[in-house]
Amino acid sequence: MAFYSVLDKQWLWKEIYTKLGISPPAYKYWKDTPSLKLNRYLFLQKETLPQKYSYIESDLTDISGYLPTQYASIQLNMDSHIFSYKKMRLHNSFEYKFVNDIKFVNMRRFFLEYNIRIKKDSMIRLGKLDSLPIFPNSTFYKIDNNYGVVVYD
Repeated sequence: MAFYSVLDKQWLWKEIYTKLGISPPAYKYWKDTPSLKLNRYLFLQKETLPQKYSYIESDLTDISGYLPTQYASIQLNMDSHIFSYKKMRLHNSFEYKFVNDIKFVNMRRFFLEYNIRIKKDSMIRLGKLDSLPIFPNSTFYKIDNNYGVVVYD
C-alpha cells in the first residue's frame, strides 16, 4: 500500500463530530470503531461508526488519496511551506481540498501524474534538483526544471 492510500478507508473525526454535534472524545467509547492518528489529526475507519451514527457517512468528505499537508510534507522529507503559498513554484502541481479548515493535498494524483513508482517501504524526497542526493539504489523523477523526486528503495 502506498503512503498516499493511508486515508482511503478513513473519515476525518473532526468532520464527524462537528456534523453530529457530539463531544470530541466520544470516539473513545466506540469499541468497534478503529481510529488512526496522523500527526495531530484523528481519523475513523469507514463503515465502522456505531449504527446510531452511520447515517452521517453519506455526508462525509471522501479523502481517498489525500493527506493532511503537514503529514504529506514529512513523508516527502520537505518543508510544508510548499503547500502553503500560491507563490511557491510547485504549489499548483498539487490538488487541494479543505475539510473542516484542514488542508489536504491529493498525493495520489501527483504520483500518478508524474508516473512516480513507490514501494511500501520506499523513502521519498521532493526537493530542488541541485540538492537531491541520488544513489545507485534510488530512482529520480523530474517534476520541472527546478524540482524532482527521488525514491529510495
